Amino acid sequence: MGRYCVRVTTGAWLFSGSHNRVQLWLVGARGDAELELQLRPARGQEEEFDLDIPKDLGPLQFVKLCKHHSLVDDAWFCDLITVRGPGASEEAAFPCYQWVQGQGVLSLPEGTGEGRGGDSGTGIADPPVEWGLAGGQSQGWDTWKEGLPLTIAAGCQDDLPPNMRFHEDKRLDFEWALKAGALEMVLKRIYTLLSSWNHLEDFDQIFWGQKSILAEKVHQCWQDDELFGYQFLNGANPMLLRRSACLPSRLVLPPGMEALRAQLERELQNGSLFEADFILLDGLPTNVIRGEKQYLAAPLVLLKMEPNGKLLPMLIQIQPPGPSSPTSPLFLPSDPPLAWLLAKVWVRNSDFQLHQLQYHLLNTHLVAEVMAVATMRCLPGLHPVFKLLIPHIRYTMEINTRARTQLISEGGIFDKVVSTGGGGHVQLLRRAMAQLTYRSLCPPDDLADRGLLGIPSALYAHDALRLWGIIAQYVEGIVHLFYHRDDVVRGDSELQAWCREITEVGLCHAQERGFPISFQSRKQLCHFLTMCIFTCTAQHGAINQGQLDWYAWVPNAPCTMRMPPPTTKEEVKMATVMGSLPDVRQACLQMTITWHLGRRQPDMVPLGHHKEKYFSSPKAKAVLNQFQTDLENLEREITARNEQLDLPYDYLKPSRIENSVTI
Repeated sequence: MGRYCVRVTTGAWLFSGSHNRVQLWLVGARGDAELELQLRPARGQEEEFDLDIPKDLGPLQFVKLCKHHSLVDDAWFCDLITVRGPGASEEAAFPCYQWVQGQGVLSLPEGTGEGRGGDSGTGIADPPVEWGLAGGQSQGWDTWKEGLPLTIAAGCQDDLPPNMRFHEDKRLDFEWALKAGALEMVLKRIYTLLSSWNHLEDFDQIFWGQKSILAEKVHQCWQDDELFGYQFLNGANPMLLRRSACLPSRLVLPPGMEALRAQLERELQNGSLFEADFILLDGLPTNVIRGEKQYLAAPLVLLKMEPNGKLLPMLIQIQPPGPSSPTSPLFLPSDPPLAWLLAKVWVRNSDFQLHQLQYHLLNTHLVAEVMAVATMRCLPGLHPVFKLLIPHIRYTMEINTRARTQLISEGGIFDKVVSTGGGGHVQLLRRAMAQLTYRSLCPPDDLADRGLLGIPSALYAHDALRLWGIIAQYVEGIVHLFYHRDDVVRGDSELQAWCREITEVGLCHAQERGFPISFQSRKQLCHFLTMCIFTCTAQHGAINQGQLDWYAWVPNAPCTMRMPPPTTKEEVKMATVMGSLPDVRQACLQMTITWHLGRRQPDMVPLGHHKEKYFSSPKAKAVLNQFQTDLENLEREITARNEQLDLPYDYLKPSRIENSVTI
């Protein structure tokens, strides 16, 4: 005879409870027992039961459960089941954190994952036949477009497995925000109906509603060269800038510019010459919106770093030289103000395209989805890598599926308002995919390759490196608990299959671009897992949040251009600038969508602070606690630094980083 205390916790989401009856069994090393209790779990409740079991079950290994229903299958979101057996000093935890549906018998393994004697060498047992919750599920791959990462096989969000869907609270907020944005856009259109659209100040007519403090600063200072240069270091897209190793081959200086060449060469020798080359956009087909052709350019910008850390533009070549224009005009700060302003606007439009498609959609969303699908396909829920990653893939599959059906689909937002829409965006993604290397996703390597290490004013670079180190220490702490030697890593067949699934399948033979196809050591595994978590959290935070600040004032980052790039400087008038920038409808839609995508989510989970307790051992809990402490220390460092800055950089503040790609 033994007395067992059983606690069952139900999720706090809308509709998490169930009117169906739930049956439980305890499975131990010396036997199992069917419990007499039958739950009707209530939302947000923890229910506790004391039960007498006729025999001692020994160390508990699984809790099995079955949800019975007669007419309606009322899904139940089970958080966690804990059990304290006779004589036990600690509770055994059986994490679930998923929807339970159907009438099959499901098994929840004990949460430490230690001492199971599995064949992988990690001490992890194979799950029993009844295993049916997350991990090892047969999620199918699909091809959205040839030449791009594979996606989950789902035509719309309703096709996704329940545990990959938004919770009801998230779904209601997401859809409400879209409706609120649409209403605001209608009001702005009505307000501007009888107004002119001939001067830059006319954009003030729609610059109201949802906007941030920094957005107002952008509104006031967007024409300044200093703010233009700052954005390459710390704006919405800090991923393109690199230190020049030589003068770019595409740069053709016409006669009479010998003094400029000498200045460029001096900056080059001093290590203070930087460049941003948008050549990836060259030759892409452009969109046609409401019968009007839109335009793209492929600018080159050269900038110099002042001793005080300010990055200032020196010249802009809007288009690369070609057969029809072997000497493309160069725009300089000394040019007529409107000509120089229009050249910078073309750069900002080009940056909008690469930011949204290459660095946001591809390098965070689509890469994160590959990791998510491979994790669900290859790793059982008991596997330590599954436990490590599952909090960081929350909602990713649904937000990406919605993007493919609403944002980048035929007739979607990109087709309606962005100059790369109508097919050019897919070609750009294919070009970007060819440049997606393993090193480009790892800040220590990427920043070194771009020559951005050790620059005091490069705040993204500084914070990214600090976060990478903190995440790496957390990953190493967890990995070393389960993999005591390199040969244990090599012998884990599930782990090796997961690696191949990501590199060879999901990322389409990315070993040609430096991604591993196997793990030979703990160090190699830790580096890869750090990349996975950094991509799904910090990198997405840095790339996503800036939309709210830098894109609300549309002239600073126009989504499309309605006139071709200027070929002469003298002919640029205010009518040229306004005729090039988005019209009222396009500008309103840009503001609405970027607010929706950049705003803080009401159910936001900060990095490292997920409530789910997938690891139940004291050692694993200590590693997570240290991770949280390190993040809090970094938070204080960034806060103190930002108090001394005119433009605080907050995007990599740990409290502002979402724990997964959810928007």
